[in-house]
Amino acid sequence: MRALTRVFRQEAGAYFSSPVAYLFIGTFLAVTLFIFFWAEAFFARNIADVRPLFEWMPILLIALVAALTMRAWSEERRSGTVEVLMTAPVPSLAVIGGKFLAALSLVAVAMLLTLPLALTAEFLGPLDRGPVIGGYVATLFLAAAYVAIGLFVSSRTSNQIVSLIVTVLIGAGLYLLGSEWLTALAPPAIAEVMRLVGTGSRFEAITRGVLDLRDVYYYVSLVGLFLALNVYSLEKLRWGGDRGGARHHVAWRTAVALVAVNFLVANLWLQPIAWARADITADNRYTLSSATDLYLSSLEEPLVIRGYFSRKTHPLLSPLVPQMQDLLQEYAVRGGDRVNVAFVHPKEDSEAISEASQRYGIEPVPLQTASRYESSVVNAYFNVLVKYGDNHVVLGLDDLVDIKGGPGGDVQVALRNPEYEITNAIREVIYQWRSGGDLLARLDEPVTFKGYISADERLPDKLVTLRKDLERMLETMQKESSGKLEVEFADPQADGGKLAERLRSEYGFRPLTTSLLGNERFYFHMVLQQGERTVPVELPSKLEKADLRKALEAGLKRFGDGFTKTVAVYQPSPGPRRRFGMSGGPSYRTLMQTLRENAEVVPTDLSKGDVPADSDLLLVLSPKDLDEKQRFAIDQFLMRGGTVIVAGSPMQVRISRRAGVQANSVSTGLEDWLAGYGIKVEDRLVLDPQSGALTLPTRSSGGGLRMQTLDYPYFVDIRQSGLADLPMLRGLNQVTMAWSSPVSVDSDEAGDLDVTPLVHSSARAWTSDATDVLPDYQRHPERGFAEPESRGEQTLAVMAEGRFTSAFKDRESPLATSEENGDESNGEDTKNAKATKANDNGEPPTVTSVIEHSPSSARLVVFGSGNFLSDSALDITAQSNQTRYRQPVQLVQNLVDWSLEDPAMLSIRGRSQYSRLLRPVSDGTRTVLEATNYAAGLGGLFLIFGIHGAMARRRRRWFERILNKEEG
Repeated sequence: MRALTRVFRQEAGAYFSSPVAYLFIGTFLAVTLFIFFWAEAFFARNIADVRPLFEWMPILLIALVAALTMRAWSEERRSGTVEVLMTAPVPSLAVIGGKFLAALSLVAVAMLLTLPLALTAEFLGPLDRGPVIGGYVATLFLAAAYVAIGLFVSSRTSNQIVSLIVTVLIGAGLYLLGSEWLTALAPPAIAEVMRLVGTGSRFEAITRGVLDLRDVYYYVSLVGLFLALNVYSLEKLRWGGDRGGARHHVAWRTAVALVAVNFLVANLWLQPIAWARADITADNRYTLSSATDLYLSSLEEPLVIRGYFSRKTHPLLSPLVPQMQDLLQEYAVRGGDRVNVAFVHPKEDSEAISEASQRYGIEPVPLQTASRYESSVVNAYFNVLVKYGDNHVVLGLDDLVDIKGGPGGDVQVALRNPEYEITNAIREVIYQWRSGGDLLARLDEPVTFKGYISADERLPDKLVTLRKDLERMLETMQKESSGKLEVEFADPQADGGKLAERLRSEYGFRPLTTSLLGNERFYFHMVLQQGERTVPVELPSKLEKADLRKALEAGLKRFGDGFTKTVAVYQPSPGPRRRFGMSGGPSYRTLMQTLRENAEVVPTDLSKGDVPADSDLLLVLSPKDLDEKQRFAIDQFLMRGGTVIVAGSPMQVRISRRAGVQANSVSTGLEDWLAGYGIKVEDRLVLDPQSGALTLPTRSSGGGLRMQTLDYPYFVDIRQSGLADLPMLRGLNQVTMAWSSPVSVDSDEAGDLDVTPLVHSSARAWTSDATDVLPDYQRHPERGFAEPESRGEQTLAVMAEGRFTSAFKDRESPLATSEENGDESNGEDTKNAKATKANDNGEPPTVTSVIEHSPSSARLVVFGSGNFLSDSALDITAQSNQTRYRQPVQLVQNLVDWSLEDPAMLSIRGRSQYSRLLRPVSDGTRTVLEATNYAAGLGGLFLIFGIHGAMARRRRRWFERILNKEEG
C-alpha cells in the first residue's frame, strides 16, 4: 500500500503540475455544459432531472480518457524511464494501480465540478436524487474501465498517437456493440447479448437509478481484465531477452489467462441473479410495489400474462422489448406458481396470429422507419395480454409507451408506467371474475341487513308484493352466506312511532308517499351495516324484484374488496369536434377512457331525479342550468353516503378559430345547493404568473389571430406546495388548472363539516371577471393581461366530509307529482279522484322520499373548473409540451380511487415518466442560472489550480527546511 500511495501521489502531482489536468477538466466541463444547456436543451425539456449530463458521457469519456492515458506508459517507454521502474523494488501491480488511481481521480474531480448542474435541477423542481447518484456511480465505473483500457494500450506502444487511436477504437467498439444502431440490425436473442456486452447499455441501466450487481460487476470485470493484461505486458518488459525462464513465462501466461477468464465468466454466472439490485429512485420506480404483491397474493386461479413482441420492430421500440420482458419475468418471480408468463412472436406462429386477432383483438401497429438507405413501414406487435379465468385485458402501444417530441424534431420513446398498467389490468380481471362469483363469500366480516318497513296494511299493493320478494330473496341469500348475512326487520310506525323519530335523527329517513296528493305515509327504507359503517340501499324507482336485487348487491359490494366499482358521470353533450376546441360543450373523452381503466363508467343526465342505483361515486362535469330534479338526484346520492365530485365553474370557456378563446358566464344550477354547505365557486377566473408556456391564438397588430407560444396565466401551474398533503395527492408533482375559478368557504355555513382545501395557486395570483381571455400585448406588454396590485393565494378545489344536511329537508320531494299536468285543485274529492285514476290506469305508484341527513362517510369534492379536465385543455398542453399530458386526469382518478377505497393503485400511479417538471421561471432567471453554472465551472478550475499551488508551495518549504538542516 505504501508503494501504491507513493506512485499515486507522484502521478497525480505530475498531472496537476502540467497543463494536462486543466486542459482535461476545462474541455470536459465546456463540452458537458454545452450539451446540457444547448444540445439537450435543459430548459426546453422542462423535466427536473440531469439526464442530459449523463446521456453523452459514454461517448465523451472515450476521447477524453484516451487523451489522458495515452502518455501513461508510452512516454515512459519513449524516454527510457520504464526500465528504471521495472528494476525498482516496487511491484508492478503497485505501479499500475498508482497510475490507474491517479487518472481516475482526475475524472472524479471533473465530475465533482458538475454538481452545480444537479443543484440547479433541484432548485427548479422535484429532482429525484436516485438517478443522479446512479449517474455519478456509473460514470466512475465507466471511466475506470476506459482508464484500464487506456493504460493497457499505452503499455504496448511507445507512440502516444497510436495509443490514443487504439484506445478510442476499443472504447468505441465496446460502446457501439450495445448501441441501438447495431442491435436493431441483429435478431433479438443476439441483440440482447450485444446489449449485455456494450458499455453504453450497461451505463444507461445504472443511470436510471438501479444499482444492479450484474451491471456493476461488468465494469469491475473490464477493469480487472485490462489491468491484468497491463501487469502481464510490464512483466514481459522485465524479462527482456531472457529465454531461460520459459517455464516462468508460461506460468505467468497461464495465471493471467485464468484471471482474465474468471473475470469474464463471472458475468455469465451472475446473469441469472436478478434479485441482487438496489432501486434507489425516490418512488422505487423500477421495483414491483406492495400493491402488485397484494393483487398477486389474492389470486385464486392461475393468472396468464403473455407478451406479444415482434422480433423485427421499430428501432426505437427495440430496446424497450427486453425491459418489458424483464418486468414480466419479475411478475412470474413474485407470483410463483400462480402466474404463468410467456412471450409470443406472432409473425413466426400462424396459430398465435389467429388467436391474438380473433380471441383478443390484438393486431400489429404499422410504424414507419427510415435509415440512410431506405424508408419502410414495419407492422409491429407490442402488446401484453392479462388473462384470469374467462376474463382478459389487452394492453397496447398507447398504454405502455410514452412518445415525447424534442427539439429539432427528435423523438424520445420510453416506457410509460408499465407496472401500473399491468397491475391495473390484473386488478380489473380479478374484479370481473369476482363480480361473477358468490358475492357474500367475498365479504371479510358479517353484514346486517336492516329493513325499516311499515306494516302491509299501510303499504301500497305494489310494495306489499315487493316486500315479500325481498324477504324470500334475503332468506335465500342468508342460507348461502355461511353466517355472513344477518337480517332484521322493524316497523318504524309501531309503538307510537319512536323508531321513526330515531330514523329521522340518525339517517334523515322520512315517511314515503306515492304522490303529492296521497294521504298515506309509510316507510320502506333499507340499510346495510357492518360495524359502525352504514350504507343505505335505495328503493328502485320501478319497484321490480330484479331492480331491488341489483340495488341490494350494489350495497353489498361496497363492503367487499375485489369488485368492480361504478362511477356515474354527468357531463354536457359535446358538440362537433374541432381542431382547437368544441362548439356545443366541452368533451371529456380522455377522462372517460382513463376512468374506465379502474371502474365501470355509467353516463347519466340526472333528469329523472336519481342516480343509477349501483353507483359508488357521482362525477358532475361542467354543470349548466341544472333543474330541481337534477339537484335532488345529486343531493340524495350524497345523503346516502356517496361521494360527489363537482368540477364546474360559472365561467365556462370555449375555443374557436373565429373568436379565439372566450369565457362565458353561465349558471351551473348548483350555486344555492353548494352555498348551503358553505362552498362558493366565484364568477371569476384565476390568473397566476406561475403558469405554463402554451401555444394559443393571440391577437396580432392587424386585429387577426395567430398561433404563438407564450406564458398563459389562465393555465395555473400547481406544484407540490399547492397540493394538500393527503394520500390521494401524493405522487402528483404538478397539475395544470386551466381556466379555473376561485373556491371560497364560509365556515359558519359549513357548520360541523370538515372542509379541506385541496389545491391552491401561488401567492402571486389574482382574479379577473373579463370574458376575453386572450392576451393583449399592445395594452399590456409584460404579460398580456392587466395585473392588479392586490394579489394572494387562491383556493381552486376543496373537499368537505362529515354529516351533511339535505337541501330538501322539510320539503316535499320534487319527484312527487300532482297528476294531470299540474292541476292545482286542493279539494279532497279531487285528490281522491286523481289518486283513483292513477290506480285505474294500472301504473305502479311513484314512491317518493327525502333523506334529510347523510352518514359521516359522505364526501363532497368541488373543483373551481371543469375546463381543466376537458379534451381541449389537455390537447393544448400536450401540443405545447410535445407529449401526452394527463396530470389533471390523474388527479381526478386518484380522488376516485381514494373515494372508492382502492388506495393500492395510488402507490404506483405516481411513477409517470414526465411528472417531475421544472418550476416555471422567467427567461432572465434561466440566463442567470446558466451563467452561474459556467461561472461555477470556471471558478472550480481556478480553485483546483489554487489548491495545487498551495500544496506545491507547502512541499517546497518542507524540502527547503530539510536542506537547510542538512547544510547546518
